Amino acid sequence: MKSAILATTISAIFALGGCAGQSHSSQPSQPGSSKALSNTAVNIEAGKDYHSFSNPEQISVTHLALDLDVNFDKKIISGDVELSVKRMQEGNNTLILDTRDLTIKAVTANGMPVPYSLGKADSFLGAPLTITIPEGANKVTVSYHTSPQASGVQWLTPAQTAGKQHPFLFTQSQAIHARSFIPVQDSPQVRVTYSATVHTPKELLAVMSASNDPETARDGVYEFNMPQAIPAYLIALAVGDLQFKPMGKRTGVYAEPALLDAAADEFADTESMLEVTEKTYGPYRWDRYDLLILPPSFPFGGMENPRLSFITPTVIAGDKSLVSLIAHELAHSWSGNTVTNATWRDLWLNEGFTTYLTYRIMQMVYGDDRYNMEAVLGRQDLQADIESLPLEDQILAIDLRGRDPDAVFSNIPYEKGALFLRELEQKVGRENFDKFLLNYFEHFAFQSITTDQFMAYLNATLLTDYADALSAERIHQWIFEPGIPKGAPAAHSNAFKIVDEARNQWLNGEIHAKNIDADDWVVHQWLYFLNNMPDSLTQQQLTELDAAFDLTQSKNNEIAHSWLLMAVENWYEPALPRVHSYLVSIGRNKLVKPIYKALSQTPKGKILAQKAFAEAKPGYHPLTVKANEGFVE
Repeated sequence: MKSAILATTISAIFALGGCAGQSHSSQPSQPGSSKALSNTAVNIEAGKDYHSFSNPEQISVTHLALDLDVNFDKKIISGDVELSVKRMQEGNNTLILDTRDLTIKAVTANGMPVPYSLGKADSFLGAPLTITIPEGANKVTVSYHTSPQASGVQWLTPAQTAGKQHPFLFTQSQAIHARSFIPVQDSPQVRVTYSATVHTPKELLAVMSASNDPETARDGVYEFNMPQAIPAYLIALAVGDLQFKPMGKRTGVYAEPALLDAAADEFADTESMLEVTEKTYGPYRWDRYDLLILPPSFPFGGMENPRLSFITPTVIAGDKSLVSLIAHELAHSWSGNTVTNATWRDLWLNEGFTTYLTYRIMQMVYGDDRYNMEAVLGRQDLQADIESLPLEDQILAIDLRGRDPDAVFSNIPYEKGALFLRELEQKVGRENFDKFLLNYFEHFAFQSITTDQFMAYLNATLLTDYADALSAERIHQWIFEPGIPKGAPAAHSNAFKIVDEARNQWLNGEIHAKNIDADDWVVHQWLYFLNNMPDSLTQQQLTELDAAFDLTQSKNNEIAHSWLLMAVENWYEPALPRVHSYLVSIGRNKLVKPIYKALSQTPKGKILAQKAFAEAKPGYHPLTVKANEGFVE
């Protein structure tokens, strides 16, 4: 079975591998067990952020006031950030911030310089900035500028944009990249409000994960305010030749002019998605929900920056077949942005809940057939990761100590987390589970919580109310053990039965590819058709498929991905020029990484990979470079 990762299920995936982790063992009991849930992770301190130097338990940052200048010539962001702080322990005057590759020019409080020191840099955590704050002072200002190589900032030349006339800048803060463009307590358990003034070239527009006025004058000075407290990884900035088009009362899209109309048409159902989600899971708490379509180098499918989700153009397919990505980023407005993981170990609380909500939104808007197809594809994606990841990386509450937190992004927090919630839904009933989620989002609104807090809440609610249906040991197995528990919910789609029949008939030589009746197949059926092919196909079979369906030239980025991966694994030479053009034209890591990995398996493949990577690297995001450079060494 093919192991391609499909965009119909998750928004961002780039498992980087690694070692070290704790495995947990327990045997599931029969329903009705009254044993309380607990976190038995060895030596892991619940709620401790192992990926931040900051000290919010002593002094916590509560608000940021940014005044920034965007310099495209030097590829730096420079300016000041005024940090409002709250002493959590009386008498403590030492503030520790996270930084990465920042040049600190001055630190002041009450207009006067204060002592500070920049610590030794860690390979992926950056360096701590330690500041001594005068007694009684509750604000400190840091003057700084970023590095041109900032891990959370990508600078694009005009040639790398859709319009080819103006440069483009965008930031990507998740997981711990906000510290590369703001000195901040870069931990998801620290929530801040923020305001910003951003200075840009006058011909460009700046937008942020904050209040964006679609009618703002394009004058090179832009003001923003985010009144809801958010973690640093949700602070985002983009600058480019952007235009706005509304899609509904509270929804619209920002994009370069060449992409604006296509994006607005593709994502026209966003308002409907928002409305059905509110009806089931409670009010949307962020005022507007707009989309920003980024250049193709954006490393993720989407990023749930509040009020303004950042979206890859690779999902503009022309037929709304890939809009589950929009549903996913919208769902984060409830699970992730409103209720947030406290540490990156707890990412599944963001992504598992959001992936579950994604499926439900798609079902409510597009019906049962779409829901069932996407559930099958999601389960296959999950199974592929179960087969490829080490046991310690198959655990929802993963041990990330000593590792780059970017390593957490796989189908485990997304699809395994969603499958766990689907089992809870099936055992207590959908209506009851929806009520549980509604109350959960209300109870923890604007809080960052740990796996332990979730389990305590589950103990007090579902496990108490449905003791005859749920088992604490079974839930513990889902969260702390690798793999998929036996008896997990299965996914089925009648729409795939005809695809299985056609594929089998063709593989058995009973029909020619040109005689497969695929005129009415939707994208999900094509992905299922391709991703469930045998690992090995003959050149004749590949040629026949390509001649019948022109797969090498597919305009759908997901279908092209699956086919080109198959072509590389079977070295189908007619598709290799497209493999090269595909790799150099997009930077979405989920689409390019499996192809680079497959190419790296053979000497001739590695040569092709090296050539493509060398050409594409200047336009790739630092995260995409980091995830793939090992394949071309």
